[in-house]
Amino acid sequence: MADLGVLCVFAVAFWGEDIVSIYYDRKLELEKHEFQMGPERGRLAVTLDVLTDALILIGQHGVYCRSARNAELPALDLQRVLADINGAKQLISDVLQQLTVQARKLEEPAQ
Repeated sequence: MADLGVLCVFAVAFWGEDIVSIYYDRKLELEKHEFQMGPERGRLAVTLDVLTDALILIGQHGVYCRSARNAELPALDLQRVLADINGAKQLISDVLQQLTVQARKLEEPAQ
């Protein structure tokens, strides 16, 4: 299996007009989570944080961009983006839980 760092080195975040590597942009968070949880789980945890930040920004935009059919709801495209990001977070959370369970099984002494 290829190293996630090699595969994800091309992942970028856009900040204004500059293109910044996610590894540079979130360096401290990555170091902290990778140290606490290991590289795979740490990167997934930071990914959840990035998705949460995106949800917050979209939610703020949704306050001003309302549905033409129901003014109490965000526009339909924003509703779809919010649902997809929440779905991605659920999938990542499930993987994190499975990795945690597997790590605990490996740490248990053989009986």
